[in-house]
Amino acid sequence: MSPQPTDTTRRAGDTVNDTSAEASQPGFRADQLEGFRIAVTSDRRSEDLIAAFERRGAEVVHAPAIRIAAAADDARITSDTEAIIAGRPDILLATTSYGIRRWFEAADAAGIGHELTGTLEHSSILVRGPKARGAVRAAGLDDDGMSDEETTKSLVDYVLRDGAAGKTIAVQLHGFTDQPQLERLVAAGATVLTVAPYRWLLPEDSARVLRLVDLICAGGVDAVTFTSAPAVMALFGVADSIGRLDELQDAFSETVVAAAVGPVTAGPLIAAGLAPIVPERFRMGALIKLVCDHLEQQRVLRLDTRFGPVELRGRLFSVAGARTTLPPSSLTLLRVLLAAGGTVTSRASLTATLPEMQDDHAVDVAISRLRQALPEPGLVATVIKRGYRIDV
Repeated sequence: MSPQPTDTTRRAGDTVNDTSAEASQPGFRADQLEGFRIAVTSDRRSEDLIAAFERRGAEVVHAPAIRIAAAADDARITSDTEAIIAGRPDILLATTSYGIRRWFEAADAAGIGHELTGTLEHSSILVRGPKARGAVRAAGLDDDGMSDEETTKSLVDYVLRDGAAGKTIAVQLHGFTDQPQLERLVAAGATVLTVAPYRWLLPEDSARVLRLVDLICAGGVDAVTFTSAPAVMALFGVADSIGRLDELQDAFSETVVAAAVGPVTAGPLIAAGLAPIVPERFRMGALIKLVCDHLEQQRVLRLDTRFGPVELRGRLFSVAGARTTLPPSSLTLLRVLLAAGGTVTSRASLTATLPEMQDDHAVDVAISRLRQALPEPGLVATVIKRGYRIDV
């Protein structure tokens, strides 16, 4: 049985956010994502992402794959901060805005915030990106530079270009310790001090992630957005735990778009042999625009047929003014037939698109269901002994 929308699925129009400012922006269209279903895997700031897609007509499935939590033990943050104050670091590597804010809040609560600020006033502060820079400046400090690619690796590259031997370097970790980068600093002769103001945790309710795995494997979503590498790895881990990792990754390589906010987030997807879409500017707004443009430009199928022009937008099919939303199996078959442009598609080719179809009879039954779901059943023509085609 095909996965159906769950209580975590939000339909277009559910949001009550004020949209007047955005609606007046050039290029905004309330129907741009009509027919598409998008999954959001982030926890923090997810409401902004969800609302932006809904305002453009999408249906959104929210399944946080990972969540941010404050460090389990503030005493550990305090002791690490005291070590950094005592070490008087030559360089501070600030990686995230949330981490910097959380660190200074914890230091203030421990009564050592003033000492921390005073110490870092004499350090060269390097930031991973603009948001970390904003947090540093909000703390009353100035930075001395930003990484080229907004990654921890490029931030360490920045340090190593000038030489790290004999220097003490403090690193604000970002919930996911990038051990190879710390080892590069140590290997270059630096003394490295770290502080981890927050950590990544698996979601308390894994049922939503399991349902998302089902939807992805069935082609029940058009795109999945990721805003952190741990979220990608958590989703892969859940799929692997139920024996569906290969199936999930096949879906990402064939029918479902994986969208990552930046190259760090895209890393685990690329390592798995996938080709995620990544905005040139590693920002939430740029991710939203990229997903909208990609789906509209690459995932809308159109064809002139004997019944008039047809269009398939996500799960929404229209012909001659009639519209219908298709279930996953019918949707998969119709995509293949439309992509063929009216040429014949063999039963064997159609069988390969849906693993649950084991023989020609199963294909014939599935085509019958597709015809029943279409406003014009005759749109799918039978070519005797050869297969099926769209009647153009």
